[in-house]
Amino acid sequence: MTKLTNRTFGNPEELIHSPSTRNTLALPEVLGPQASQTLERMFRDPRLLEKPERGDLIAQLRSAVDMAPYVPEVRVLYGMALCVDLQAQEALEQMREAVKQAPDCFIAQLKFGELLMRLRICDQAAEHTDEAARLASNTVQSDIARRQATTIRTMRREGVERGVLSRVLPFRRKNKERNSVPALASTK
Repeated sequence: MTKLTNRTFGNPEELIHSPSTRNTLALPEVLGPQASQTLERMFRDPRLLEKPERGDLIAQLRSAVDMAPYVPEVRVLYGMALCVDLQAQEALEQMREAVKQAPDCFIAQLKFGELLMRLRICDQAAEHTDEAARLASNTVQSDIARRQATTIRTMRREGVERGVLSRVLPFRRKNKERNSVPALASTK
């Protein structure tokens, strides 16, 4: 996993064109204090962010991605903010790009798998989640990936997958109608 450390860049051009940027960039330097506070609130409870706050956060993260296009973690944060704002297609593109840039980045694989899972694209979600589990560097990361994989397996088993849901639901409705006859209560 890429580690971010504190280093000051005087010139944004140095940040963009430096080949070692991935290993030396500090998120607060790219985001700023307001975006960092809003991100913290988003992680605590995404529903608390008002629409203007989400818009500001997305704009700041878009700027951060422009300043540091080769840092997959910034792209992941941007994708997560887009998810909170229900911009799934753009979020998919950002997460896909983060995984493409750094296929060995735990958080990029995990969050891309989570987004795919939420969109009910379970086969691809399982692939990325399994890759995240393989990349886990500690027990906390391993446990998070394992729980996500369990959720994906449950979704697959229950047929909650894009394309599968429409074939399963009509069958379940018919069975439910047949078995929904109210039982008579015994009287004594």
